[in-house]
Parts: sequence; structure tokens; C-alpha cells
Amino acid sequence: MKKLAIFVLLALQLGVCGCGSGTNPNTTTTTASGSWEAQLTGGTGSTSQLNFVTTFSVTDTTGISNEPLSITGFSFFNAGACFTNGVNTSTEAGTATLNASSTGAVTGTMNYTVTSTNPAGNVLTLNGTNVTGQSSGSTGQTGNLTNGVVTGTWSLSGTTPNCAGAGTFIMCQGTATCTQP
Repeated sequence: MKKLAIFVLLALQLGVCGCGSGTNPNTTTTTASGSWEAQLTGGTGSTSQLNFVTTFSVTDTTGISNEPLSITGFSFFNAGACFTNGVNTSTEAGTATLNASSTGAVTGTMNYTVTSTNPAGNVLTLNGTNVTGQSSGSTGQTGNLTNGVVTGTWSLSGTTPNCAGAGTFIMCQGTATCTQP
């Protein structure tokens, strides 16, 4: 009888421990990828010319904050004195928090940082406080973000003369024109 009781308790313990390791069936995962174009407004001189294109991917499960962006491409349209284009002239990093509703509407935040290595010491920071778009998924499904738009503020600090400034930005996913939603 003791052996049966121990066996039942062991089976019960394994069953309880296994409950937390599965994926919640109501979890929504949103993937964002492709080419994005950023248009910065504000700043003066070289700091007013920092529009760029980037390619990245990110997969974010609703409820998980600041998932890292996997950045695979980056280039300024008119780099100017604060940044130059070319191989190994800057490093880029970013994070995103994406939340999809049961209707597929995506909201969230995205942060993106560009640090110059040539010239060294200039840092462009985009603080995207408003991500909008549509996901092909719904609650319990995986979806891909389409028509993604990020808006927020940017700031530039640096060691190069006249490489400081701030303003607003809009970043659009895979569109020829980038306009406020």
C-alpha cells in the first residue's frame, strides 16, 4: 500500500510540474521583418539628414517586453558629418515589444540605436513610443506584422562638432511612402 501511495504521489507531482512547461493556448506571437524606412524631423545641419533604411526581424510573444531586433542591414540616405555609410562604420541595436489583440491589431514600442565607429562616438537613439500595424494572427496563433508604423522621438549625442540634436521620427515597414497613420 505504501508503494502504491508513493507511486501515486510521484505521478501527481510529475503531472503538476509538467503543467507550467507548455505554451499557453491564448498566447499571441507576432513577427516583424523586412525593410523599414525611417524619416527624422528636426535637428539642424548634419543632424537633419539622418534618414535611413534598415532590415531586421523580431519575434515577440505577447507579454514579453523588449525582444531584441536581429538587424541584418542598415544604411543612411545622406549620412553627413555625424555618420558615414560603408562596412563597419556603425553598429545598430534595438528592441521591440509587440502586442496583438484578438482582432490582429498590433500595438507596442520599439527602440533603435545607431552608434558610429567612423567617426567614432556619435549615438543616434530612436525611442519609438507608438507601434501600430496589423497581424495576420489572432489570439492563439502566430502572425506576421504588416503595414507596421513606428512613431516617437529621436536624439543624437556625439563627439563630432554639431552632432547633437533631437526631434521626432516615423519608421514604416516596406512602403514606398512613409506617412503618419
